Amino acid sequence: MSRAEQARQHTLVVVAHPDPRSLTHAVAREIAGATEGAGGSVETADLAGERFDPAFTIDDVRHYHGAAPAPADVVAEQRRIDRADRLVLVFPVYWWSMPALLKGWIDRVFVNGWAFDHSVEQGITPRLTGTTVHLVPIAGGDADGYRRHGYTEALRVQVESGIFGFCGATVGSATTIFESEATTADTFAAEMESLAAAVQGAAVATA
Repeated sequence: MSRAEQARQHTLVVVAHPDPRSLTHAVAREIAGATEGAGGSVETADLAGERFDPAFTIDDVRHYHGAAPAPADVVAEQRRIDRADRLVLVFPVYWWSMPALLKGWIDRVFVNGWAFDHSVEQGITPRLTGTTVHLVPIAGGDADGYRRHGYTEALRVQVESGIFGFCGATVGSATTIFESEATTADTFAAEMESLAAAVQGAAVATA
């Protein structure tokens, strides 16, 4: 596949923040714009703006166990992930993890029968082997603190390995923006431009 063909692939940018004026949304827009500028198609999933319900209900439990069809909103999310070659998650770090909104989206959408298959006889069979994922956490703390306390490694194990590795997806990049509440607007602008280029480059290289 040529670089031009790779650039034309479809990207789904998922953003989880209630304020459309937030840095999280600004980064998501920058990544989407850079991808479109490189010739790719982009869809943005604004989970808060679309009022996605993250609560895992009895209907989700029944579906997980194969006793009921998937809820309509879950099917809609699965279909737009199915359309994408690249998945970019942009989210603020809350208590050293992702927001409940994004975690609930993963809980409900990445389920048995779609993200993986599970049976007593066959065990676990990953089903997202054709998807490349890029993670963009927005952190209030600094890089040194994350390193010293093991927060970066905790996120890597929990999200990269525990979720996407389990489902067979390839993690193309994981880039944290640090000190999000204490950095100047000019620095933010430079970081966002650099990040968008890095994610787009990694997406093209690993797709």
